[in-house]
Amino acid sequence: MTNGYAAPVLRWYAGHARDLPWRRPGASAWSVLVSEIMLQQTPVARVLPAHAAWLDRWPTPPALAAAGPGDAVRQWDRLGYPRRALRLHATATILTERHGGQVPASLPDLRALPGVGGYTAAAVASFAFGQRHAVLDTNVRRVLARLVRGEGLPPRTASVAETRLAEALLPAAPGRAARWSVAIMELGALVCTAARPDCASCPVARQCAWRRAGSPDGPARPAKPRYPGSDRECRGRLLAVLRNAAGPVPAGQLGAAWPHPEQRDRALRGLVADGLATPLDDGSYALPGVA
Repeated sequence: MTNGYAAPVLRWYAGHARDLPWRRPGASAWSVLVSEIMLQQTPVARVLPAHAAWLDRWPTPPALAAAGPGDAVRQWDRLGYPRRALRLHATATILTERHGGQVPASLPDLRALPGVGGYTAAAVASFAFGQRHAVLDTNVRRVLARLVRGEGLPPRTASVAETRLAEALLPAAPGRAARWSVAIMELGALVCTAARPDCASCPVARQCAWRRAGSPDGPARPAKPRYPGSDRECRGRLLAVLRNAAGPVPAGQLGAAWPHPEQRDRALRGLVADGLATPLDDGSYALPGVA
């Protein structure tokens, strides 16, 4: 498929791209990988300070591998979905032991890392190494659904047809393909947003099948579950107690962090099962690797 969208989108990106540290010339592949893990289900505004602090403390995989997994969880702080911190620590260990302390460039090697799926592997290979891969995040899928297929929103999960479309639109030159991937992603983040797309600012509005069709609504999406009072909030409260403690925490201190015993015990069991908390022989709990 001839990509008639690339030139205007790339011109737009040249003038409107955000200055993000993992996109700057000279950014390490480690910086790109850390950013992609942090950006999973987390907004850029929250990731920016966390990414800077992480790279300041652990600028290379061997630096993180030399720390304990509990240090990674503590540094992760309140970024959310803290298992990502454990996966990054495990990844740093693998990179140190098997890849000379470097992030590998090949998709199979990237896919073998903990917590790295198809999207993250393609993103790192494209953005860190300038390779030619389809990078299908939520923003890209939404832009292509509207621009090419005339749909307001893409399906909840990526289909084979979406992947083939994204691959067909990749420019032939790897460097240009990588830049197209980040440009179309940025267009979805800043202009072709889910709720309030700014079609007047879109560089390909005249070519957009969705706009030509009258911008029909997409399928209704179920409301996100409430966070206040949820098991996620309970887990976060308990983990915060463990993070803020210098050592093991008595069970009674954890008990005071949440008023509902059954929910608290369920959340604590979940933290233990996920490797985020370690029960000790004296009945106390600690972050992983904290004696």
